[in-house]
Amino acid sequence: MDSKLIVIAIGGNSLIEDSKHVTVKSQYDAANKTAKHIAKLVKAGHRVVIAHGNGPQVGYILRRAEIASNQLHTVPLDSCVADTQGAIGYQLQMALDNQMALDGISKGIATVVTQVEVKDDDPSFQKPTKPIGSFMSEEVAMEHKEKDGWNVVEDAGRGYRRVVASPKPVSIIELQTIKCLLDNGIIVIAAGGGGIPVVKAADGTLCGREAVIDKDLAAAMLAKDLNADMFVISTAVPKVCINFGKPNQKALDEISVSEAQQYMAEGHFAPGSMLPKIQAITDFVQCTGNMGIITDPENLYSAINGDQGTKIKS
Repeated sequence: MDSKLIVIAIGGNSLIEDSKHVTVKSQYDAANKTAKHIAKLVKAGHRVVIAHGNGPQVGYILRRAEIASNQLHTVPLDSCVADTQGAIGYQLQMALDNQMALDGISKGIATVVTQVEVKDDDPSFQKPTKPIGSFMSEEVAMEHKEKDGWNVVEDAGRGYRRVVASPKPVSIIELQTIKCLLDNGIIVIAAGGGGIPVVKAADGTLCGREAVIDKDLAAAMLAKDLNADMFVISTAVPKVCINFGKPNQKALDEISVSEAQQYMAEGHFAPGSMLPKIQAITDFVQCTGNMGIITDPENLYSAINGDQGTKIKS
């Protein structure tokens, strides 16, 4: 089998198998299941870069800060992303280390705390729409708005939520570090949670921003920058479907970029769910001419080497 450079983006929700029973151990157990499939790719000789989501985990950090607000300082959102990059990276490193030991694989793994450049003039900073954290009463929401400068919105009668900007990623600050690790045979975990959003001043200095970068868009940019042979998004379904949830639902085995664009225009993919994944995959395929795949963790290996998953080609 030819050795390929494969960038795999896994969702933060994939580490939460039961929302009613969430512990650090349960998240590790979920990470371990995904690690088994990734280890098979490593054993087959492929080079692997892993990006991951962090939505639920950032929510937990923010909730802890809310509960402890009368005793401790609040946590800026860029720091929350950094915290989850370290914690989730640790879980994935340990899970992969343990699985590769069982499989007789000797390979180094490193998590790179990754900053991703955004622009202050990105339109999302003027109109934040990305909900984060828990629901609040109007009283608490207005207090945060006045005291902390939060943008808050009422959510369909369920309470108020904080909303933040979700700017487009511009560049990956640690790209050369990631390339250096790959060149030395290291499995890399990077751009977790879409990366820590930072802006770059004219003199090159960096400053964090209270924002959330879409994980799939950042992972696609990383895959393009690395000229990866393949970009894979691991999500909750084995294949992408059109007419999802309807009697005429149809699973897609293989589609072209133009077909994907047509399906997007026809409204087949939900904005907060499958749409950003299709956008990220098609962007990668258009820019590189290489293949993209969307599937679930259980079908990672068979999607890359067989007929599972949805393949997107130029």
